[in-house]
Amino acid sequence: MDTWLWIVLVVAAIVVIGVILWSVGRTRRSRRLREGFGPEYDRTVDQTGSRREAESALVERQERREELEIRSLSPAAHDRYSSAWAATQARFVDDPAGAVSEADRLVRDVMEDRGYPTGDFEERSDLVSVDHPRLVEDYRAGHAISLASSRDEASTEDLRQAMKHYRSLFEDLLETDRVEAS
Repeated sequence: MDTWLWIVLVVAAIVVIGVILWSVGRTRRSRRLREGFGPEYDRTVDQTGSRREAESALVERQERREELEIRSLSPAAHDRYSSAWAATQARFVDDPAGAVSEADRLVRDVMEDRGYPTGDFEERSDLVSVDHPRLVEDYRAGHAISLASSRDEASTEDLRQAMKHYRSLFEDLLETDRVEAS
């Protein structure tokens, strides 16, 4: 009987240790995802209604992103896009809706040149959230205003905000800081 008691105690201890290790692992994973995705973590939890589903979705995004070959722009492409952005901003004065539409297209073009898929907006924003988690909300907001503008439902102030949203992601995608430092 003593042998059986020891066996049960050892098995129980192994189970308790396993549960503790599993719990610590999940807590670390949650913390890593929350820190890595920032506000996108909370948005995904709200959207899915479940922390577990949200974390699975975020890990899936990371895995899809790792399959992509994201590259920096060539100096010539960087300069071309910078010039195009300057022209788009200048166009805003005379044609705010057209400038926002062009800004949306420029962001998509830069993403394509860098190696992101450019088909579906949700897929683009999900994958961009892996590398640019603090700016993906700007991208979503800019895109929503662009869509509202195409239905003539956006004010000039809305369009100005869209340009600001697009610019923040555009500059990050261009890696302007990296280019200026070199």
